[in-house]
Amino acid sequence: MPNHDYRRDLMGSAELSPAGPIEAGSWQSFTLTYTAGKFGIDDQGGLKVAFRTHSDMTPLQMDDPKAPGYLTVETSKGAPFEAEFSYKRNLRPWGLCITVLCKQFLKPGDQITFRIGDQRQGSPGVRTQTHIEAEHQFRITVDAFATVDYTPLEDDAQPFIKIVPGAPKLWKAILPTLRRADQPFRFVVKSEDNWGNPSDKYDGEVALRSNKPINGLPETVSFKTGDFSVILDDLTVSEDGDYTIEALIDGEVVAKSNPLRVSSKSKVAHYWSDMHGQSGETIGSGSARDYFFFAKHRSFVDITGHQGNDFQISDDFWDEINSLTAEFNEEGKFLALPGYEWSGNTGLGGDHNIWYRNEGRPIYRSSRAIVQDKSRPESDCHDVTELFEALRGEDVLVVPHVGGRFADVTYAHDASVEPSVEVHSSWGTFDWIVQDAMKMGYRIGIVAGSDGHKGRPGASYPGDAKFGAYGGLTCHLLPELTRDDLFEQFRRRHHYATTGARLFMSAEMTYGEPARVFARNPSLKNDEFEKSTTAIMGDIVQTNQDTATFNLEVSAQSPIDKIEIFDGLDLLQRVRPYGEDDLGARYQITCKGQETRGRQRLVKWDASATLTGGTISRIKATNFYNPDNQPKQVSDTRIDWTSVTTGGAQSVDLWIENAGGDAKLSIKTNQGDLEVALVDVGAEGVEVACGGMDKVLMVQRLPDVRTVTQMALSQEVAIPAKGDSAIFARVVLEDGHVAWTSPIYSFK
Repeated sequence: MPNHDYRRDLMGSAELSPAGPIEAGSWQSFTLTYTAGKFGIDDQGGLKVAFRTHSDMTPLQMDDPKAPGYLTVETSKGAPFEAEFSYKRNLRPWGLCITVLCKQFLKPGDQITFRIGDQRQGSPGVRTQTHIEAEHQFRITVDAFATVDYTPLEDDAQPFIKIVPGAPKLWKAILPTLRRADQPFRFVVKSEDNWGNPSDKYDGEVALRSNKPINGLPETVSFKTGDFSVILDDLTVSEDGDYTIEALIDGEVVAKSNPLRVSSKSKVAHYWSDMHGQSGETIGSGSARDYFFFAKHRSFVDITGHQGNDFQISDDFWDEINSLTAEFNEEGKFLALPGYEWSGNTGLGGDHNIWYRNEGRPIYRSSRAIVQDKSRPESDCHDVTELFEALRGEDVLVVPHVGGRFADVTYAHDASVEPSVEVHSSWGTFDWIVQDAMKMGYRIGIVAGSDGHKGRPGASYPGDAKFGAYGGLTCHLLPELTRDDLFEQFRRRHHYATTGARLFMSAEMTYGEPARVFARNPSLKNDEFEKSTTAIMGDIVQTNQDTATFNLEVSAQSPIDKIEIFDGLDLLQRVRPYGEDDLGARYQITCKGQETRGRQRLVKWDASATLTGGTISRIKATNFYNPDNQPKQVSDTRIDWTSVTTGGAQSVDLWIENAGGDAKLSIKTNQGDLEVALVDVGAEGVEVACGGMDKVLMVQRLPDVRTVTQMALSQEVAIPAKGDSAIFARVVLEDGHVAWTSPIYSFK
């Protein structure tokens, strides 16, 4: 409770209409009436009505009565006041704030009325936040004594609404990505509303159709209103191969699952995690209990962790996190890990995620910026080097993260606790953190998570906010789903990262004669190894050979756009499942990149493309997750769009007809322009740099239809005389998702 808590019971009361439930992302007009309490409000006092910083409701404004988000304020006695709406001018996490300054005192019982989304003069109202929340609070704090020290109303007096999902718009079918033959597995079919919230509004039958026989799979399943999903456990298959399941409604395919690879020879299975997100007790939405429930029963990941900012976690809440992970953890079925985000300033190391194997361990905070609890001051670690020292001997995993504060891996790294780096989250895509680690010579794996702030771990949509990316996932290669196996294989970097897609990937290195495959990083003076002619992603290998062969296999739900093979910073090979002869009348315009590494990284694109010498028959958008902000085809020769990128990419595909030899595209954006003749555009594309870190505007030519979802390739790689080879793959899919294998490190 950062605010003063003096006599909260005498600070007044409030009523809110409508009371809800309210559909996520719907347009509304709310009337909030505050009644002054025992003290009234003194001259130059006032109050605040605040919303969570990461609520993506329509920004409020008081200037245009016909525009969205129009706000009006009035007092019951006509007392004069000043009012404004501001962003991040209030105590975290209540950054969206209406502030009223009373120019004349109010007596007990006097009222202030707020019309939030006032529709009386033509405004469409205010669009509610796009994610569901059991108690979406209109938080009121009162400066009754004109001290600029605001006291909140009592918790049970704070007005709130329940935000619920809308009707189904998108169906999902989920399988695991690797199981051994006869190993039972689960299949889930579910629907989501227009904004990615799990929907419980469907009543009817869904037919199921698999590409190969699956034991226990019914022909149909039934949904009733109130059902968020149908879960089929204990399915099995006996024959090796790739399996998919389609979901159909009235004969139409509404979802196709990711591929399940069944292999009788595999020593491991795949388990998916989103180990990084926050709840309403810190900067996010919803409760920590709801957070864990969502991961287990709504997004159906296998592993999760709760990573609240340390400077906002009280000792009591740390104890609650530990209690919840112990409750939700179920070995063999679902893993919940106790953890937090060490949130030091970037100059002191930046954000790092911490996960413990067991409950009851200490929280080492970077600061107590908004935690008043001082019962355990000895646990503070203000610098990441102090953190590494404090964690020495702890059974812990650490991963640097790029968030508001980005982790500077060049500042400090401790391989004994920090096996990997996080390449993607809702904040964006950050290949540069992998490159920084490579430049420093670190042996790191690659993971991804969401850092979702909307209470949806494992299915973290950006909504209409500065988080422009879908949250990431990590696939873990584990013998069994246990904390012990997770920690062991995580430390061996046996995992791969994606921007949210569940695809099958296998990466192996083969050597001409048995090599030393280390159980730990040998630079830590741990020389335990086994002799083998094969290594998998994440392994560190010593060999006498001059070369080895990297073998990659990919099986995805979406067609494959390209596969890139890297040795550290060097691109060895780029492979596409099509060539120049396969290209058609489809052209892709891509905006990508970021401004900087820090909070100001977001790039706003305001763009239009005009075609001369042909016509645009249709368009398709990729990575435009906001349903209210899609590219628009203005005419048969022009399209317009606005978008945001934070390291990743957004694309618009154009199918062009009647193109003459002089046809050209003229693309104009606020970041840079590109004009190109269509005859000069091939598979590798034409691009122009637009500044920032890596801002690029690009045009490529594609096949009219892409169908290849499976690829296997091999690459001979050299083992250097000094240092490591660090071989990994980066895979890009047609639907915009990206995946990275952890590198395999070989040295002599």
